[in-house]
Amino acid sequence: MGILADLRTRLRAVVMQRMQTDPAHDLAHLDRVWVNAQSIADDHADMGVLLAASYLHDLVNLPKDHPERHLASRKSAEESEPILAELGFRTADIQVVQHAIEAHSFSAKMQPETPTARILRDADRLDALGAIGMARTFLVSGALGRMLYDPADPFAENRTLDDLQFSIDHWKVKLLNLQQDMLTEGGKRLAQHRTSWMIRYLQELADEIGSPLPQTWVDP
Repeated sequence: MGILADLRTRLRAVVMQRMQTDPAHDLAHLDRVWVNAQSIADDHADMGVLLAASYLHDLVNLPKDHPERHLASRKSAEESEPILAELGFRTADIQVVQHAIEAHSFSAKMQPETPTARILRDADRLDALGAIGMARTFLVSGALGRMLYDPADPFAENRTLDDLQFSIDHWKVKLLNLQQDMLTEGGKRLAQHRTSWMIRYLQELADEIGSPLPQTWVDP
């Protein structure tokens, strides 16, 4: 077994012991973030550090409606330190991983300052797009008791968007705009592809419910 493969096995064992019941932030999510990170990393990326950040970025996962949700990434970064030390990471590399973890979160509103942090943020946000992103949105919305869409005005043409009540509103509020915030070239390319796929789904949904999709949703 190679060094990275061995490290991944050990990281997966650590996080499996700590995973909370959240189908949108489970071990499969961490696996996908690592796949995304590898897809968009350039030749200069420290893959060991990036691997650790990918698997430890959700150590503390608070629900979307939790009042301290914005602190989850900071708490995850703090709790990653003893784990990384136990795995033999150097102090400098631990700090790189911690910054990447803290800066990856959308709600933390923190600017990624290193290549590792930029890759991790893009890799995590890519998992909110495309087929998986759609499934995760519906999982979370269902768990929170949110409706799929407003039957009176599905695409908020005559009302204020409300993604705390309607799942599809969250696409317009956040998801369809993520492609514009990607920080890596690979992230931008994948985000554009996955967002285009989501828009095709919205167009099909609009046809099925008999409510035309506004152009403002096609060109976010």
